[in-house]
Amino acid sequence: MTEQRYNPDPHAHPGLHVIAVVEALKGALAVLAASGLELLGPAPLRHGVDLLIAKFQLDPDHGAMAWLANAISPHSVHLAAAGVLFYGIVHLVEAWGLWRAKVWASWLGCLAAAAYLPFDIYAVFHHPGWLSVAIVALNLLVVWVLGHDLVKRKR
Repeated sequence: MTEQRYNPDPHAHPGLHVIAVVEALKGALAVLAASGLELLGPAPLRHGVDLLIAKFQLDPDHGAMAWLANAISPHSVHLAAAGVLFYGIVHLVEAWGLWRAKVWASWLGCLAAAAYLPFDIYAVFHHPGWLSVAIVALNLLVVWVLGHDLVKRKR
C-alpha cells in the first residue's frame, strides 16, 4: 500500500501558510462569537450597549448607540449570529484552501482583502494612527502575496 502524502503546488507562494493561519484564527473567532451570541441571547449585548452609553455619557434616546440598543432583539441576535457564522465558515474554508495551495482560495483571499481596502483607507484619514496604517499595510501585503501567487501560477 502506498502512502499518499500532501504535495503542495511548487508554484505557490510560501506566504500562503501564514495567511491561512490568520484566516483560520479569524474564522474560529467568528464561529465562537456566533455561538456566544446564540447562547447568551440579547440581554448581555443590550447590557453592554447600555454600559457604553452610560460610560461615554451618550444620549440614550438619540444617536447610533441608541438605535443599536433599540435594534437588539432575539430576532436581530439570531440574524447577527447567522451572519457572523457565515463569515467564520467562509474564512475557515479559505484557510483550508490556502493551506492546501488552492488557486480558488488565493482568488477568494485576494478579492476579500482588496474589498476591505477602501474602508481601511477611509479609517486612516478619519481615525489616523499607527493601528489604522498597520491594518492598511497588512491588507496590502495580503493582496500582494495572493496576487503574486496567482500571477506566479499563471506563468
